[in-house]
Amino acid sequence: MRWLCLIVLSTGSALAQLAAPNAAGVSVGHVHLVVADPEAQKKLFVDVLGGELKSLPPLELVRFPGILVVLQKARTAPTEGSDGSTVNHFGFLVKSYADIKAKLSAEHLEFSMDNEKNKQLIAVFPEKVRVEFTEDPNLKTPMAFHHFHVATTDQEGLRDWYVKTFAATAGKRGNFPAAMIPGGEVDFLKAASAPAPTKGRSLDHIGFEVVNLEAYCKKLQADGVTFDTTFRVIPQLNGLKIAYILDPVGTRIELTEGFAQY
Repeated sequence: MRWLCLIVLSTGSALAQLAAPNAAGVSVGHVHLVVADPEAQKKLFVDVLGGELKSLPPLELVRFPGILVVLQKARTAPTEGSDGSTVNHFGFLVKSYADIKAKLSAEHLEFSMDNEKNKQLIAVFPEKVRVEFTEDPNLKTPMAFHHFHVATTDQEGLRDWYVKTFAATAGKRGNFPAAMIPGGEVDFLKAASAPAPTKGRSLDHIGFEVVNLEAYCKKLQADGVTFDTTFRVIPQLNGLKIAYILDPVGTRIELTEGFAQY
C-alpha cells in the first residue's frame, strides 16, 4: 500500500531520541529523501557522517541526534533536487568545520556555500540534496540536527504560519526570521519568486512528531490547514498515527505520533 512507502519506525536508540515536545505537543521528527539511488545517500549519511542505520524495507533510516533521515528508492526519478523547492536545504551542527569539510571533500562533493570565517558550508549531496553544516565546538555529540531552511517570497508571513500551526516560538537566525520548535528550527530564506512544492523532488517532505495527533489534526482542519493525507492509524506498524499537511507555499509536512517511543 502507498502509505507503507512513506512511514518509518525506529528502535530505542539514543541517536533516535527526539526532543521533548513543546506545550502544543510538537517536536522535530524527520526529513524524507525519495531518490533514485539511496545507496549513494546512505554512503554519505552513514559511512561518512556516522549516522546509525536501521533497515526497514522498503526504507532505510539513518539516525542522528534530534532527527531521523529517511531514505526511500523513488519509483520514478525525482523531478529535481532541494534547491528551487520550498525546502532549500536542511542543516546540522558539527563539532569541527575543518573535519567535516575534509570528509566531504574526500567524497568530491560540490559546496554551494563555503564560509570559512563563519565555519559554515552547504554541501550538494547526490541528486541535488543540499545539506548545511555549521561548527559548534561545544556540541556534546559529533553532529546534531539544527534547522530546515524554507524559501518563500514572504518570510515573515510564512514564519507566522509555522508559529501558529506548530506553537513555535518566533525568533531569528542571523538575518533570517525563524520558528523555533523543540529539536531544531525552521528558518525562512527570501526567494525572488515562488519556489516549487517539495512533493516529487529528492527531498520530498519534512516531518514533525505530535502528541495526540488525532485531536491536533481536528484543530488544524478547523483552522483551514490543507491536508495532503488525512489522519489515519496504521495497525500493521504498531498503531503509528500519521497525517500529511501542506504549508502555504507547498512544503509537504508529515505529522506522526509514535516515533517518540522508539
